[in-house]
Amino acid sequence: MCKKVISLLLIPFLIFYVQPISAAEKEEKGWQDESIYFIMVDRFNNGEPKNDFNVDPENLKEYNGGDLEGIIKRLDYIQKMGFTAIWLTPVIDNEQGGYHGYWTNDYFKVEEHFGSMKDMKRLVKEAHKRDMKVLLDFVGNHTGYKHPWLKDPAKMDWFHENVPILGEDQTSVENGWLAGLPDLNVENPDVKKFLIDNAKWWIKQTDVDGFRLDAVKHVPKAFWNDFSKEVKAFKKDFFLIGEVYHNDPTYIAEYEATGIDAFLNFPYQREITTAFSKPNVSAERLFNQWKRDERFYQNPYLLGTYLDNHDLKRFTRVAKENKQHPPTRLRLALTYLFTSPGIPIMYYGTEIALDGGEDPDNRRLMDFKTDEDFLKYISKLGELRNDLPALRRGTFEMLYDENGMSVFKRVYKDEVIITAINNTDKTQTVELTHEQLEGNKELRGLLQDDLVRDDNGYKLVIDREQANVYALAEKSGLNIGFIGSIAAVIILFITFLLLAKRRGTKRAS
Repeated sequence: MCKKVISLLLIPFLIFYVQPISAAEKEEKGWQDESIYFIMVDRFNNGEPKNDFNVDPENLKEYNGGDLEGIIKRLDYIQKMGFTAIWLTPVIDNEQGGYHGYWTNDYFKVEEHFGSMKDMKRLVKEAHKRDMKVLLDFVGNHTGYKHPWLKDPAKMDWFHENVPILGEDQTSVENGWLAGLPDLNVENPDVKKFLIDNAKWWIKQTDVDGFRLDAVKHVPKAFWNDFSKEVKAFKKDFFLIGEVYHNDPTYIAEYEATGIDAFLNFPYQREITTAFSKPNVSAERLFNQWKRDERFYQNPYLLGTYLDNHDLKRFTRVAKENKQHPPTRLRLALTYLFTSPGIPIMYYGTEIALDGGEDPDNRRLMDFKTDEDFLKYISKLGELRNDLPALRRGTFEMLYDENGMSVFKRVYKDEVIITAINNTDKTQTVELTHEQLEGNKELRGLLQDDLVRDDNGYKLVIDREQANVYALAEKSGLNIGFIGSIAAVIILFITFLLLAKRRGTKRAS
């Protein structure tokens, strides 16, 4: 009797609580669906003190102690923020002082300060267990300043003549020595073969998912064309994202013809910093950057969008120079970053508003003591992007923009998402019309609790320096079925108690 009653009690909950979630059709995941956490290996986390050779945490021009083991120990931390991939600065063996990884010494060895190839393999394996991808930085333009090849008579033609880069002349950009680093002559078939074979070796050894290609514009397009073709044939779905350091999207987009899949969006970084590092600034220029990207790139959704990187002054520093509170500014900027088109890339430390000026000050040691509310905010943004296809694949339309108050719409299939960012010093009210949004529905706040019903339009009220993300949904009301089920549960429970009491009374008599 008891078991039967309990079964009856469970029925309403099974009916009304275990309902299928209405979501977009399951689609094959692509790189436009990823979000990347960018790590400078030496500056992130010291997981194995045994490899701390001549480490000096007080000197930003020396090794500070971060390693591969430290990253492995923090993978859950990274994933909890919603990131689905990590990008590592070069892990390859570097000459003395090359803590950053860009002064290659031995092409077939992991930097001893970071660990071993065994550690590198384990890192990739642990990331893949969590369904996270791994990108390695690949340097094809130059070697370290004191590379052994420079003293090898048989390899004299492996380098271009030692002359500095002069202006924007493309031949000089490709053949000159960047920051005095020995420039590899990739037109030499032996050099080209060596670099491509080395790239394949790292893929085979580590099973990484892609490369971030360093200094792309300093290497002829013909090399990248062959490199892309061979590397992609070596591993299916291998991803290449290139660093073409330039503020003209037409210049960057020219490299798409080489087979490189995506590029870091330098113009976007400039505009998002301008728009959100202080209040009362319009986001129109930033939005217009997207319209340009749509025109110039085959797939602008693959562009890597970001606030910070290891070569630029951190966003926190810019906000401070503008006499602003960095976490407030970062909340708004990160809201735009995670809800606008592109692959969001967050540089380690942004989640703690890490300060930093020019290189190497922008490469300070990570500190995991963070503001929990700020971290939760970032994690919520990551969760929304992962859960809502419209934030990864949807169209992008500006509905309102005035003096820093902006409202954007993303649409993908039947999903409509609204992002409202109040980058002003006053509470703002924005009314969206039925021409902009379908009527007789409601906007449900996803980032902050809010519910906006259609009243001949939708009235959004956003507090100063705050943001929200809304989903357009059917109007909610009293759920008669649900209320009825609760009533039924109560009646059944009372009936069960009465029957149990009566049965106990009979037994006692």
